[in-house]
Amino acid sequence: MAPCWRLGACSLLAALWLLNCCSCGWSETTRTNGVAKGETKEQELMSHERVKRGWVWNQFFVVEEYTGTEPLYVGKIHTDSDEGEGNIKYTISGEGAGTIFIIDELTGDIHATERLDREEQSYYTLRAQARDRLTNHLLESESEFVIKVQDINDSEPKFLEGPYIGSVGELSQIGTSVMKVTASDADDPTYGSSARVVYSVLDGERFFTVDRQTGLIRTAVADLDREKQDRYELVVKATDMAGQMGGLSGSTTVTIVITDVNDNPPRFPQKMYQFSMSEGAAVGTPVGRVIAMDADMGENTDMSYLIKDEEGGELFKVTTDSDTQEAIITIKKALDFESKRTHNVVVEAVNKHVDPRFSELGSFRDQTIVRVSVTDIDEPPVFHPAEGTILEVQEDARLGALVGTVTAKDPDMENAPVRYSIDRSTDQEQIFHIDPVSGAITLGNILDRETAGWHNITVTAMEADNVSQISHSSVSIRILDVNDNPPELATPYEASICEDAKPGQLIHSISVVDRDEPQSGHRYYFTLAPEATNNRHFTLWDVKDNTAGIRTQRSGFNRHEQNVYLLPILVVDSGPPALSSTGTLTIHVCGCDTEGTIQSCNATAYAISASLSPGALIALLVCMLILIVLVLLILTLKRHRKGQSMSEDEEDMRDNVIKYNDEGGGEQDTQAYDMSTLRNLFDFPEAKSGSSESGPDLRTLPQWIQGRMSGDGGAADFSLFKGYIRKKVEQTDGDLSVPPYDSFQTYAFEGNSSPALSLSSIHTLSTTSEQDFSYLSDWGPRFRQLAGYYAPGHPEEDASV
Repeated sequence: MAPCWRLGACSLLAALWLLNCCSCGWSETTRTNGVAKGETKEQELMSHERVKRGWVWNQFFVVEEYTGTEPLYVGKIHTDSDEGEGNIKYTISGEGAGTIFIIDELTGDIHATERLDREEQSYYTLRAQARDRLTNHLLESESEFVIKVQDINDSEPKFLEGPYIGSVGELSQIGTSVMKVTASDADDPTYGSSARVVYSVLDGERFFTVDRQTGLIRTAVADLDREKQDRYELVVKATDMAGQMGGLSGSTTVTIVITDVNDNPPRFPQKMYQFSMSEGAAVGTPVGRVIAMDADMGENTDMSYLIKDEEGGELFKVTTDSDTQEAIITIKKALDFESKRTHNVVVEAVNKHVDPRFSELGSFRDQTIVRVSVTDIDEPPVFHPAEGTILEVQEDARLGALVGTVTAKDPDMENAPVRYSIDRSTDQEQIFHIDPVSGAITLGNILDRETAGWHNITVTAMEADNVSQISHSSVSIRILDVNDNPPELATPYEASICEDAKPGQLIHSISVVDRDEPQSGHRYYFTLAPEATNNRHFTLWDVKDNTAGIRTQRSGFNRHEQNVYLLPILVVDSGPPALSSTGTLTIHVCGCDTEGTIQSCNATAYAISASLSPGALIALLVCMLILIVLVLLILTLKRHRKGQSMSEDEEDMRDNVIKYNDEGGGEQDTQAYDMSTLRNLFDFPEAKSGSSESGPDLRTLPQWIQGRMSGDGGAADFSLFKGYIRKKVEQTDGDLSVPPYDSFQTYAFEGNSSPALSLSSIHTLSTTSEQDFSYLSDWGPRFRQLAGYYAPGHPEEDASV
């Protein structure tokens, strides 16, 4: 190829040189003729004006890449003042003058002495001078001229932007644009066809084409498949001279990458996978991993997995590992070897990013079967039902009664023996017992639904052959109610009415509480207690909704006559059996203004005691009795001291006795006879009067006794006094209407044989026995107040209501 190029270049240079020589000769001839004609004309017009003279030359060209041994003739400069006598000296200056270009001073011929390259410099600018050879003066003004380097096709096209890398999607249509390549030619594009480049594909033309003029690369086939070949290497050639013979060419390599599209569905390498898993594996334990292969790449391989069959979806769950795109099968529900030993799970893989352009290629999903074999382990007994047992028993059930039965079975062996027990931490009172073989729960203690309506115990089942296999189950025992508690008034009710209350006026509404809770609900019936059914003041109205109302039956109440009414109310439940209780409603009569607003209510001690609780009443009585005892002690001490300092009384003993026997103030009568003196009288026996050295102290006796004793030598006669006392005692014992303490004998020497027994309030408080003090009312009006304290619920007072 090189010899041909050189031969063509030499031929072209020779032709250009001949053409240049001919042009110069023609120009010189023409110019010479012009000068001759000018001289003739000048002679003709000499008498008129002088003709202007100047430089004469044509455009200068020099062929590049001249390889001859002699300097290459470029051209000639000449002035029309040169007559050929050798008087003019030609010189040049400027680019390359004297080095690249030389001039013949005599003739003005210019030659190139060096090989020129148009691609390095396409033209040179020089200046020409014509001087007088003798004087060296300029004969013509300096003139500028240009020497152009004539182009030859010596530069091949070059791909300056290579190497090229492009891409196109697989399965693209024919003619799809891939990329564009461009080659540059350093030759002169304005001269000939040296720089006119055309393109062609040298390698890979089966799959790609290139536009001859523009260099645009396109696909030549429609079945480019990235999965078969993901890149192609093309060789693209650029040729100048428009592709004609003798043109120069250059080539480059173009790499075309085939990009992926989602044209391949996922595919499982196997149609069945097998795994093994123990039935004791916890929920969430991985069973295994499977993966569907996808020939695509990048996001086109992203897929999700799902379980298709319903049974497998209940027991297993599948997730996708985002890094490896594997399907992870895990346990969703505990496995049971005894129920099913093998599970076939259908797992499906689905592409996430489906390209609708390739839907005709088929479904972009695939399925496989994952077979899971369940292995057996020794399991503890299983209760039926597994979530626990609820039993019911009547609260009045007898000891040993059957409450219910729990059942547990060994899941590993049919009819394997199981032993039962109760976790005593849940039944510390041992209310229930269980048969260790049958699981029958019986009653071991008395039940009370009002104390505990439910009992929650834990039953343990253990394999008889393997005590380490234990299971537990909760047993809830509901205590069914029986009607064993009577209804009671909800609170100790109190009500108030105005003195001018009208008949039929609602005073108060009452309700009841009942500790029982029958399944059918309670129904309560209200009525007045038998002792109050004949009262003329109030009526009871049963509202039929388990409440009742109290209404006035008459008008006009007087709180000064009676300001408190006690109304006993009988409440009966619906049973069975029907139970009842009686409660008391305390009604206060109050003074009200004209608008019915209560102003004041007078409360007697009786009313207060009725409204107080038993504990408060007892405390009040104790305080009162303590005060009375203290007062009596103080009075007794004062009287004892007064008796010692009192002067001897001259009155007759009988007068004192008669006065004391009169009805007086009882124990608080400080003016009565001093009992200590009377007791001292009995301490002077007659037998001892003679033997005593000094006798009794007469100062402690009354004056009439002192006189008697002093008159007869100390012998006192007590016969009269003794007879009188004996007579009074007999009268007192026979008179049933005289209170005991009105008799000095019973008052002074009261003992256990007294028919009235002890009336000490302190003794009454200290005893826990229930005593009937109803007989106090029979003692007369003076004991009515005391009878009121000890018998507040006496029928006579209730009748006053």
